[in-house]
Amino acid sequence: MTKKILTVDDSKTMRQMLEVALTSAGFEVVQAGDGVEGLETLESTTPDVIVTDINMPRMDGFGFIEGVRTNERHRAIPILVLTTESDAEKKERARRAGATGWIVKPFDPAKLVSAIKRVSA
Repeated sequence: MTKKILTVDDSKTMRQMLEVALTSAGFEVVQAGDGVEGLETLESTTPDVIVTDINMPRMDGFGFIEGVRTNERHRAIPILVLTTESDAEKKERARRAGATGWIVKPFDPAKLVSAIKRVSA
């Protein structure tokens, strides 16, 4: 069965790069442009893994992760943070919010696919 990945990133270029990397690896990709759109998307779809940026307009990644974790239906979905941030304090804040893992941009498609397979196994 094809695994469904929700990517949440305000950068159109990053969403396109993620879509190419993930669809070539055989994943189905659903996309959102920020945390608000990400939570709206979760009302109609249940992904196997979520990949989210931190720095976004309207609702940042921390707010998005907290929003996902407060919903009973989505509480167990693994969330990977994909961001330019590498600050230990932000990593810890993401972990406390409920993030499963952290990947720094620019990402290596093979490593991202491997991380997604690991957390969705």
